[in-house]
Amino acid sequence: MWPADLYVGMGATESGSESAVIEVLTSGAAVEAYRSLGSLGRVGFQFAATVVLALVVLGLVQGYGTRTVETARRSPVISICIGLPSGLVLAGLASTGYILVGQSVGIFFGIPLVLLGGTTLPILLVLGFVAVGRATMARLGRDRLGSGILAGSVLCGVAGFSIGATILLAVLVASLGIGAFVRVLMSAGGTTAPDERTVPPANKI
Repeated sequence: MWPADLYVGMGATESGSESAVIEVLTSGAAVEAYRSLGSLGRVGFQFAATVVLALVVLGLVQGYGTRTVETARRSPVISICIGLPSGLVLAGLASTGYILVGQSVGIFFGIPLVLLGGTTLPILLVLGFVAVGRATMARLGRDRLGSGILAGSVLCGVAGFSIGATILLAVLVASLGIGAFVRVLMSAGGTTAPDERTVPPANKI
């Protein structure tokens, strides 16, 4: 009797944990909490979230993060053109996973898709804000990464006065960050610095 009872208990525990995960992923509590904030609350939240996430991302993946910011600054139009469809693909995958999570059959496929979109999109959005902030500060003679983080966070915070402006700006900046990151990944296998290029023996000095 004891092994059977243990099996039933474990099954109940796993079922409860699975239900808790589904409830968290399918609830709109975070969205409702954000919408319930006042204008100043949204400004402060967006500013603080951008600063913290930018510091964490650029600290953990400094190589790819810095190259993404530089690529976005160097050619923003190309990055946005690449990032807009790529962002739609990521958002579509996350939405598909969100729908699958609510179904018992698709939970194992839905959670990875939700996690992929829920982690990738905010990170690249923040890198896009850093790129915009650094480009702005460079025109003022302060071309440093720290200044870019601060300016990008201020821009993100100021957009919090209007939810519509926040959504529009987030779409554009996220497209910038996603496109720049895709271009960095595409060029990762090639030569990125002039010193790394192979010189034919006949042309060596």
